[in-house]
Amino acid sequence: MTKPLLVSFKLCPYVQRSVINLLEKKVDYDIKYIDLAKKPDWFLKISPFGRVPVLQIGDDVIFESAVINEYLDETNEPTLHPKDPIQKAKHRSWTEFASALLADQYGWTMSKEKSDSDKKREEILSKFKILEAGLPSPTGSTLFFAGSQMHLVDTAFAPFFMRMQFLSDHNPEFYLLGDFPKIQKWSETLLSLPSVKNSVLPEVPTEYLEFIKAHHSWMGGIL
Repeated sequence: MTKPLLVSFKLCPYVQRSVINLLEKKVDYDIKYIDLAKKPDWFLKISPFGRVPVLQIGDDVIFESAVINEYLDETNEPTLHPKDPIQKAKHRSWTEFASALLADQYGWTMSKEKSDSDKKREEILSKFKILEAGLPSPTGSTLFFAGSQMHLVDTAFAPFFMRMQFLSDHNPEFYLLGDFPKIQKWSETLLSLPSVKNSVLPEVPTEYLEFIKAHHSWMGGIL
């Protein structure tokens, strides 16, 4: 099988989902980093939306992170999706919920005014209430979305939790999980996994904060 090539921007959480998936499955792959502010011509020719991730297998190109992860799950063992069609569909639905959280997180960090930033923060907390109610109760020291076993949906939430950790490590007032014990346990479980720890380059925590500061957002002004 041709070794897949993943095209990435270092700070992109959607690329990170695919990297976690590849690492969990121990797939041999290559990764190529680009600057989204200066997209190379070759990239624009293979990415219809001009977005990452893009997965290239030989002459074939797949774009959009959810589609890439579905392909990787279908072609590499062990499968990280439930076998039951209803459970699989539910996991796909919650993957979309994770994407909504990432959009809120981006809005929270990029808002120019404190009032807009606070609004996004409240939207995140509102989603946390829904998520907390839907998670199972922990039965041990770890917790995944569906209980004791990792699934593809967990890879969708891990980048959100990692960025939350980047922020709260720098300033504890940005820690939002204190009132949500199940989400907190889930986050701790995911962030302890080697596949999650190794899914970003060592410089990403610092560059993530610098990225926020560079956009002159309200949060960037107090980081």
